[in-house]
Amino acid sequence: MYETYTFSFLLNRMLGRVPDTVDKREGSIIYDACAPAAAELAQLYMELEMNAALSFADTATGEFLTRRAGEFGVRRSPATKAKRRGLFVDDSGRPMIVPLGSRYSIEDTVYVVVAANSVGSVELECETPGVVGNQFFGQLLPIDYVAGLATAELAGILIPGADEESDDALRERYYSAVNEPAFGGNVADYKQEINAISGVGACKVYPAWNGGGTVKVTIIAADWSAPTTALVNQVQTIMDPTVNSGQGLGLAPIGHQVTIQGVQSLTVNVETTLTLAAGMTPGQVQADVEAVLAAYLRDLRKDWSNQAQLVVRTAQLDARILTIAGIEDVADTRLNGSPANLTLGADEIPTVGTVTINV
Repeated sequence: MYETYTFSFLLNRMLGRVPDTVDKREGSIIYDACAPAAAELAQLYMELEMNAALSFADTATGEFLTRRAGEFGVRRSPATKAKRRGLFVDDSGRPMIVPLGSRYSIEDTVYVVVAANSVGSVELECETPGVVGNQFFGQLLPIDYVAGLATAELAGILIPGADEESDDALRERYYSAVNEPAFGGNVADYKQEINAISGVGACKVYPAWNGGGTVKVTIIAADWSAPTTALVNQVQTIMDPTVNSGQGLGLAPIGHQVTIQGVQSLTVNVETTLTLAAGMTPGQVQADVEAVLAAYLRDLRKDWSNQAQLVVRTAQLDARILTIAGIEDVADTRLNGSPANLTLGADEIPTVGTVTINV
């Protein structure tokens, strides 16, 4: 909008208003008087351009996008804390009960006991919000003394932690709220309510899936993996506490019998034949190929809710493999033993299996 108002443009326009009978060369009195003002005006126009961009949803970022979305009731999702399973054994080798509120650390990350599922198995919550709470596994060190404790282990993820919602994700939800208004238990309403639940990454809604008044919702976890039973149960409780009750005891409208399910993981094993650069060995590119496959499948999982079915395509994988340094060509790529693309079910997501490299 203001990009043409540069220092040179403004200075020349100012000097153009001065009669030619006055010395306007660089270093003259009138030039030196106008130049600082032109510089300030140029800076002002740059700031006006920036402020104009921050006032519209398609170009706003950070706090300004948060405020813009908030005008339509769309709030940026804060970072959430991971909930993990902890396993505790006493000095006799038996599972033991540890105190609620006791704290344990691993890799400078602290977890606190918030619930006991059974003797020796407890629910831990990471004190630091975000995906950092999902990353570590293994031996925990008690911060406070626990009598009789021999080993403490940080095990599976119950509900994954998530970082603060990104600008792109918030912008997408803002557009959805504006263009697809949520009302009275329509599909948009279910999506907005469930996607806002901590630990949920996305969902698919199947209205009238088992007759009138029935609704099935399939969810994927915030870390783009299959959700745990704990997360599925949490969402079920929030939406319809008694499965298929239709009593309106949760967020679901009266008369809606809601069933929450999780996506199912399908392991993808890859076998491919590579032509390597001189001096390269398969072992040198193995990790890179596995990383490329993991990134590709993660991108697919992120798009699961927008697709009727996910398709793992050999051509897409080949193209990504060719970007790896030291690989000159790729051929005969097979997915789970077949040279064809791999089409998944509507509620299936791909996960990384084995990667076999032939040369």
